[in-house]
Amino acid sequence: MTHSEAAARIAQLSKEINHHNQLYYQESRIEISDYEFDQLLEELVKLEQEFPDLLQPDSPSQRVGGTITKEFKTVEHSSRMLSLGNTYSKEELIAFDERVAKGLGHTNYEYFCEMKFDGVAISLVYENRKLVRAVTRGDGFKGDDVTANVRTIRNIPLTVVGENIPERFEVRGEIFLPLKEFLKINAEKEAAGEQLLANPRNAASGTLKMQDSSVVAKRRLNCYFYQLLGDEIGVKTHAEAIHLIESWGFNVSPTYRKVRGIDGALEYIEEWREKRFSLPLDTDGIVLKINDYDQREELGFTAKIPRWAIAYKYKAESAETELLSITYQVGRTGAITPVANLSPVLLAGTTVKRASLHNANEIERLGIHIGDFVFVEKGGEIIPKITAVNELRRKPGAQAVRYIETCPECGTSLVRKESEAKHYCPNAVSCPPQVLGRIEHFVSKRAMDIDSLGTERIRALIDQGFIRSYADIYDLELKQNDLLGLEMSQDQYEREESGLLYISLEKVLFALTETISFKQIQDFLGEFSHLPLREKLRKFQEQIRIWKKKVPANVGMIDYLLEHLSRHSQLAQLEDYVPAAVVLEIFLGRRIQFEQILEASKKHGTIHMILLDLKLDLPAEVNERIKKLKANTFQEGVISNMMEGIKASKDQPFEKVLFALGIRNIGENTAQLLARHFGSIEKLQAATTEQLLEINGVGETLVQSMKEFFAQEENLDIISRLKKHGLKFEIEQVESKQLGSALAGKRILASGKLQNFKRDEIVKFVQAHGGQYISSVSKNMDFIIEGEEMGPSKKEKAQKLGVPLISEEEFLRMVSSTPLTHR
Repeated sequence: MTHSEAAARIAQLSKEINHHNQLYYQESRIEISDYEFDQLLEELVKLEQEFPDLLQPDSPSQRVGGTITKEFKTVEHSSRMLSLGNTYSKEELIAFDERVAKGLGHTNYEYFCEMKFDGVAISLVYENRKLVRAVTRGDGFKGDDVTANVRTIRNIPLTVVGENIPERFEVRGEIFLPLKEFLKINAEKEAAGEQLLANPRNAASGTLKMQDSSVVAKRRLNCYFYQLLGDEIGVKTHAEAIHLIESWGFNVSPTYRKVRGIDGALEYIEEWREKRFSLPLDTDGIVLKINDYDQREELGFTAKIPRWAIAYKYKAESAETELLSITYQVGRTGAITPVANLSPVLLAGTTVKRASLHNANEIERLGIHIGDFVFVEKGGEIIPKITAVNELRRKPGAQAVRYIETCPECGTSLVRKESEAKHYCPNAVSCPPQVLGRIEHFVSKRAMDIDSLGTERIRALIDQGFIRSYADIYDLELKQNDLLGLEMSQDQYEREESGLLYISLEKVLFALTETISFKQIQDFLGEFSHLPLREKLRKFQEQIRIWKKKVPANVGMIDYLLEHLSRHSQLAQLEDYVPAAVVLEIFLGRRIQFEQILEASKKHGTIHMILLDLKLDLPAEVNERIKKLKANTFQEGVISNMMEGIKASKDQPFEKVLFALGIRNIGENTAQLLARHFGSIEKLQAATTEQLLEINGVGETLVQSMKEFFAQEENLDIISRLKKHGLKFEIEQVESKQLGSALAGKRILASGKLQNFKRDEIVKFVQAHGGQYISSVSKNMDFIIEGEEMGPSKKEKAQKLGVPLISEEEFLRMVSSTPLTHR
C-alpha cells in the first residue's frame, strides 16, 4: 500500500470506528458485532504502525491504552469541585426554594433539573481543542491525574470539533460503568468463582485507578457531562452551556429539563422516581440548579456548598419478604458464599428471589433465624442485600442460622483463615465445583481463550474421567479416538445404590426400534406412565402394530428386551429405567460375557465409557443402534475445533498463562504486573515477601495466596506438565538492536516518571547500550535514574544502600544519544 493509499484508508477506518463508537456509547445501539469492530481497529493499528507519520493524537487507536502508571500525580483544580447539600423531602425542597427567592428578592428565576448519576466525578481540561488533563474530584481542591486511563474512554473527545471553541476550557462530568457492562463483568467473575463487584460506582472508581490503561480500555467506561468552565465561554445560562458542549460532541444525558418554579422541579422528580430504573446507569436523585449565572453569583456560597443548587435524593428501595432457606455456593477457589433464598418480592423494578449474605460474619451481625421476615434493599447495589431482620414477626421456636462446617459439594471440613472473612473448602483436587471452576477459568477468553471448550463439554470430560486438572487438557490430543462419541449429558442415567448403572426407558425404546420418533415414544410413556414396566412394554407392542412401523422387527426387539429382563430378574428395578448392562447385552450378543458388561456398568457412568472399557470392535450397524442410547455426543467437527483451540492457546503470553493458573487473589491486572515485573514463573516463585510487597498493588493477602499455591506439589507438577506442552512461562524477550556499549556491565534501574521513555522503552534502551536493567533496588546496582515523583520508599532504600541517583538528563549525556520519543 502506498503512503497516499494508507492515508486514505486510515481516514476511512477512523471515520467508521468513530461512527460505531458514537452509536454504541451515545445512542445505545450497534450496527456491527464486537468482532467486526475489533477487526477495523486492528487494521487501523497495523497501518499506523507501518506509516507512523500518519498516526494522529486523536486516532481511535489511541483508545486501546497500554500505559502503565505506577502512581497517580496529584493535581490542583483551577476552581473547586463542589459538593451539594442533600435533601430527602418535598418540604425541604420548598424551604430551599424560599431561601432562593429571599436571596434574589424575587421569583423570576428558572431551575435546571438534572439526574444525579452515581459515578466518579471527573474534570477534563482542553487546550487548543486537545484533551491535556483529566483529574478526579479528590477532596474538591486536588485530585488524581488519570489522563492515560480517561483517554481510553471512547465517548470522551480527544480533540474537540465545533464552532466558538475557546483556547482553554474545562468540562466536568460523571464517569460510570454501564449496568450491562457491570452485569457482564460480574457474570464472568461468578463463572470464574471470583468475588463479585458490589456495585457499578465502585467498579468505575476502581477501574479509573487501574495502573494499566489497556485493562481500563476493555471495561467500556462511559461518561455524562454536566458543566462547562472557562474565562471566555460566551454564555449566560447553564442551559446555553449544556447545549454548547453537546454541539462540541460531549455526551450529555438527554434527561435534563429547564423549569420555572419549584412546582415544575417537583413534577420532574416524580416523573423520574420510577422511570430512572430504565436508564443505563444508577441514579440516586435529582440536582436542581439556578439556570442564570448572574443569579448564581448573587446567591453565592456558604462555607461548604453553593446556595444556588441542591440535590434531592430518592430513598433507597426496600421491601420486606420471608427468608425461605439459605444455600451455600462453592466458587472456583473454594470460597463459600451463603445465599438467601427469598419469597419473591418486587424491588426497584425487578423481582428479587435471592440475596447474597456474603459470609458468616454478616449472618451473625444480622442475627438471622430460619423463617425470618427480612428487609431487602437495592439502593446503589445491583446485587440485593439483606439490611435487617423484622424480629417482631419471628416465629416461636425459630432456630438461629448456623454456618455450615463441611463443604456442600464434597463433604470436606471447611477452613477459615484468621485474616479472611470467608470460609473455604480446602479440597481443591476433587471438589467438583472447584475442578470445573478452575478449568472454566483456565479456558476463558481473558485467560487461555479456548472457546471450543464450553461448560457442557468440560463437565462431560470431567465426569467421564478425561480431565482432572487443566494440564490434562493438553493430553486430549492423544485421546481423540476415545473422545469420538463421548456423551455431553448424563441426564438419561441413574445409579442404583449397589452402583449399577441404569438408563431411561425412553432411550432404550428409541435405540431398540426403527422409524419411531423419540417424541412418539415420550408421548406414549407419558400416557401410560401408570402401568408397571412389563405391562407398559406389552402395551407398546400394541401401539407399534397400530402405528404400522416395521411391526415384525420392532415388536421382536421388545420381545428380546422382555426376555433379557426376565433372565436378569435378580437385578433391582427402578421406575422408568432399565439396567444398562441388560440393554447392551441385546446389542453385543455373544461377543462378550454378561458379567463383564455388568462389571463395566458399575465402574462407569455412560454407555460410551462402558464400551471403551470393553474394547470391542463392533459393526457399523450395531454402533448406529448404540448411538441412539446416548445423549448429544462429541463428533469429529467438535473434536477438531477443540484441538485447534487447544493448540492455539499455547501461543498465549506469560501474563495470560499466569492469570489462567487461578491463583487466589490474582486478577488479570495483577497477573500482568507480576509477569512484567519478574519476567518468569521461576523468578516469581523464588520472590521473597519483601520483593513482592515492593510492587504497588500487591498486599499481604496476595503474597500468602502465592506462597500457598507454590507450596503445593500438585501445582508445581501441573506447571511442569504445562511447560512440556509448550505453554509460555516467561515474558518473551524481543531482541533489541545493539546501539552501543556505553552502559556495558552496568546494572541500572529507572524509578518515577521519565520524560523521554515509557517503561518498556527504557528497559530496551538500557539493554541496547549494553547495560542490564534491574527490577528492584539492591546494593550492587550502579545507579538509579530518578524520574519525577520517584517513590519515597525506593528513594530512601537507595540512599540507605548508597546507590547513586542520577537525573534523566545525566543518563542521556552518559550514553551521548537521544532516543526517539513516542509522545
